[in-house]
Amino acid sequence: MDANQLETSNPFGMDDDCRNCPALCETREHVVHGYGDVGADFLFVVDAPGAGADQSGIPAFHDAGGDRFRRILERCMLCASASPKNEPDLSNAYVTSIARCHHPERDPTDEEVGNCEPYLNAELRMINPEILVPVGERALAEIAEEYTTTAASELGVDDHHATSIRGRGFELAPMKSPAAMTDDDEQSFVEFFAELMASDYRQTKGRRER
Repeated sequence: MDANQLETSNPFGMDDDCRNCPALCETREHVVHGYGDVGADFLFVVDAPGAGADQSGIPAFHDAGGDRFRRILERCMLCASASPKNEPDLSNAYVTSIARCHHPERDPTDEEVGNCEPYLNAELRMINPEILVPVGERALAEIAEEYTTTAASELGVDDHHATSIRGRGFELAPMKSPAAMTDDDEQSFVEFFAELMASDYRQTKGRRER
């Protein structure tokens, strides 16, 4: 973890009482901001928080597919296997989401995702990762729209899982939603990540030394 980092959960102190989406204020337990290493090379962007993330305040790990997601990060050496289940110890990885609040009966609207976009953009600016990992179809569509020159309609997570896509300022490495993955999907991402780590993936972007 970054030597100057004080908090792992919501390390940038973003508004934890956000009122930008009135319809969600009464349904949520937490505003779920990002979690992890602020000096990370790898930034994972997941969908809106599910019930588990809403209760824990931590994106991804306690939602459907959370055990597989954590196992993938452990196998990629981004999460310490001995760390507590309720507080994963991430190194060189940061996890955030396209929307920050949970609704128990529906997915976030486009307007709600748009309301959360400044939070995501701020995290991207402050972390300045090398690789963006959109997790799931909607996260890929949202990231592709903003950070690639390829039309989102031409990118699908089934076709681009465990591949590299050149973006504007970032390289994208899409991942299927862990809740929908097979064991083969998991293995293919872990193997792809190992090849990525063995390559010269770092770009000259004025990054701080880790």
